[in-house]
Amino acid sequence: MDSDNKYDLMVVGAGVLGTFHAYEALRRGKRVLLVDKNSQPVGATVRNFGQVVPSGMDTAWQRLGRDSLDIYKSIQAEFDLSVRHEGSIYLASDAEEVALIEELHAINRRDGYQSQLWTRQQCQSRYPLLADAYCRAGLFFPDEVSVDPRKMVLRLHDYLREQFGLTLAMSTCVRRLDRSSSDRVTAHCTDGRTFQCEKAIVCSGVEFGLLFPELFQSDEIETVKLQMVMLAAQSPGALPGNVLTGQSIRRYESFAACPSYRGIKEREDPDSLWRKWGVHILFKQEVDGHIILGDSHEYAPASRADELSFDLQMPINRFFVSQAQQIMGLANWTIERAWAGMYCQSKHPSGIFQRTLDDDIHVATAIGGKGMTGSAGFAKQHLKEIYGD
Repeated sequence: MDSDNKYDLMVVGAGVLGTFHAYEALRRGKRVLLVDKNSQPVGATVRNFGQVVPSGMDTAWQRLGRDSLDIYKSIQAEFDLSVRHEGSIYLASDAEEVALIEELHAINRRDGYQSQLWTRQQCQSRYPLLADAYCRAGLFFPDEVSVDPRKMVLRLHDYLREQFGLTLAMSTCVRRLDRSSSDRVTAHCTDGRTFQCEKAIVCSGVEFGLLFPELFQSDEIETVKLQMVMLAAQSPGALPGNVLTGQSIRRYESFAACPSYRGIKEREDPDSLWRKWGVHILFKQEVDGHIILGDSHEYAPASRADELSFDLQMPINRFFVSQAQQIMGLANWTIERAWAGMYCQSKHPSGIFQRTLDDDIHVATAIGGKGMTGSAGFAKQHLKEIYGD
């Protein structure tokens, strides 16, 4: 075995979760190989809004998300990952949503996470396109950031190669991981190559099913399909930061800790299109002026993921636009691009699927919609557990 094929750690899956695991190992001085079956990431890492919003997470994940914010900002100070520090706003449209943001603001104070209650006038001052009839108040999180999801992970790869000497093996499909006679982990690839490492971490998202199909199809994992659209370019800076609206307030885990939440959810119409398609309206404007709008959620057990059609459902996209038009007075509502994203999420209370196989093969996947926000902080914690520091 050539010594060039031996590593301290191999990470399978070069999306955001796997790449931040590689980052944490490299910071420890480990020799790291990052492997992906595609020529570049094509899954959930690049098919999302690029919003880094710990404000929407439950208490445990919010701590990890806040660590992620620090990591993003630290790297951005050295290397342009496309991080923009413009905060996040939740726009409340009625009395119930106002009660929820007020209650979450109190929880944030208790937990030491900075948030600001804004009046309707403050919201309209920052977002002049905001419809007068929609907004009653807002909750602003000044520490939160956004990234360009189609650029961030590629730039992170470049940073890790240049700064730490990461070995990146794209278009490399691992078909089996096992223990070798030398008590190392051996990765067998479909092209006949093998790699050896002391430890391996599998973070391969929906493609986890290719490597460990029996684990992937467990009842604990479900597959989620999201739709989102990109609107025509508007005036740059029209919608700064991450813009989340009333249905986000009614959906996100952080608000479930609010005293009013259960009663509000019980009064919702279970047959509404909001519930049927799992829709909440988010806006995120890119540097070039284009606006990402969405999103929806359709679910299937991982063992029956093919039940989620590859078709884009145009009624969902039209619903996005019709509802968003009641919130923002954009100049152009033309849909220039539409796509679906697929991710896996775990039903385990921890919010992620984890297993350790043969002592030194670790699985961490099915992070759900928390990837862009939670991956950096989770990887930092996970590597501490693995290396015992």
